[in-house]
Amino acid sequence: MGSSQSVSQQSIHEFSVKDSRGRDVDLSIYKGKVLLVVNVASKCGFTDVNYTQLTELYSKYKDKGLEILAFPCNQFLYQEPGTSLEVETFACTRYKAEYPVFQKIRVNGPQAEPVYKFLKASKPGGTFGSRIKWNFTKFLVDKEGRVIKRYATTIAPLSIEQDIQKVLGLV
Repeated sequence: MGSSQSVSQQSIHEFSVKDSRGRDVDLSIYKGKVLLVVNVASKCGFTDVNYTQLTELYSKYKDKGLEILAFPCNQFLYQEPGTSLEVETFACTRYKAEYPVFQKIRVNGPQAEPVYKFLKASKPGGTFGSRIKWNFTKFLVDKEGRVIKRYATTIAPLSIEQDIQKVLGLV
């Protein structure tokens, strides 16, 4: 159930995903950027702290090479019921998110988005395997597209600021 899947890709830059309007986005456009990839939900108890702090991190580090990639997911108690466009509007209006919000995806199971299969295979989640446990699991990805670290839902975005600074080469 939670075992790692074999993934041939070596970099997140080898993937293509859909934006909130269904258009293809080649993740190679993020080469040279540090990425924080997050599965988001608007009806979760962790929504406010995560969106607020993600916006703060993005404002502080976007000009230094940080990109946040938000992937709405409805797999955890149906806490992301809206359409992809509704999620984007929610994040941008309520939390002033300026980072991209992509199309709603699955992060676990046979229909999991390939980029998430890559992320999970790169940094399994510990005792229970690679499975994403809940909303707001975060993956820190370096400028070459390699996954550096995985953070659980309960780890607030601002608490990983020092890791982001290191990967950006600021400390």
